Amino acid sequence: MAAVVDPETPSFDWSAFWTMLADFYNATPPLQVVVIIVFAILLRLALQLVINRVVDRIVLGVKKKQNVDDTQALFASPLAAVRVVQRTRTLGSVLNNVVTAVVVSVAVLASINALFPGVTGAFSLITAALGAGLGFGAQNIVKDVLSGLFMVAEDQVGVGDVVDLGPATGVVEDVGIRITKVRDVNGTLWFVRNGEILRVGNMSQGWSRVIIDLAVPYDADVEAVQAKMLETGTALATEPKWRSRVLEKPEIWGIESISGEAIVVRIVVKTRSAAKDDVARELRSRLKRALDEMDVKMPALNSITLSGFEGATSVKGARPPRTKPIEVQAAEKTTPARTTPQDDPRGFTPGTKPTKPRKPTA
Repeated sequence: MAAVVDPETPSFDWSAFWTMLADFYNATPPLQVVVIIVFAILLRLALQLVINRVVDRIVLGVKKKQNVDDTQALFASPLAAVRVVQRTRTLGSVLNNVVTAVVVSVAVLASINALFPGVTGAFSLITAALGAGLGFGAQNIVKDVLSGLFMVAEDQVGVGDVVDLGPATGVVEDVGIRITKVRDVNGTLWFVRNGEILRVGNMSQGWSRVIIDLAVPYDADVEAVQAKMLETGTALATEPKWRSRVLEKPEIWGIESISGEAIVVRIVVKTRSAAKDDVARELRSRLKRALDEMDVKMPALNSITLSGFEGATSVKGARPPRTKPIEVQAAEKTTPARTTPQDDPRGFTPGTKPTKPRKPTA
């Protein structure tokens, strides 16, 4: 049975409602600006939520695969897993910065167009005119952005890496499209422009090597000392606490230098990048106890070696003279006149032999 529609009941005209709402929106520029700002904020939050969810999903997947719950525990996992987490977080940080910059720029331009409808064409002309003048000033910004993108794309640095960027050395806390934040050992946070980074020394990528040079007296039994050092390093590498941090067996590279005071023997251990300092401190402590057991006393090294600027300025002839040279004037050729010799204030007259002073008589 078909429904009966009462012809006297008026129906709501949705098309007229949307038309009226659109006319009101177009006639009210402040409302357009508010809508644009709200939409930009919601879009930015949505995009950042998606990026963070993707980053967290990848990190959780790596943790689940390595059967760990804490991110710090990944340092004991294979090196590839650590790099996946660090690179994922770095890319997430860069993408968040890019999303913020793009959304804010589009929102500002749309707000200006809403308040001043005819300014778009003039604004483009002004932008083209100012672009030529500001081109040289914007070179640094473009250089910073491109350098940051290439560093992330080539996996040169990652969040959590210990790096040496030249201007600063420390742990990377954030990698942006223009600035990289590095926290040094003193706690100072360095803001390094990506365009100013000429070289990157990554101490956390892959593996690290502990190098310890041990000085022993010249008359010590070097072969016995080397054997004891290797035994100490091997015992450290085989313990359960340090086994996961040491990648290869310790090696004795032999004698590095010989002098009249000491003989320097080098031992090296290949470790995980994050465990280098811990392994080095523990190995130094054990080597000290091992030498004490052998009754080997380390010599006192008091020699000073000049190097660099200080050494160069101390070399004979490197420092310029501090006094101005005396100007030499050409003497005129004249006949010397005979002059009366003047008495010497010491009692000596030219042309006479000096007399020796008499010894006083007792």
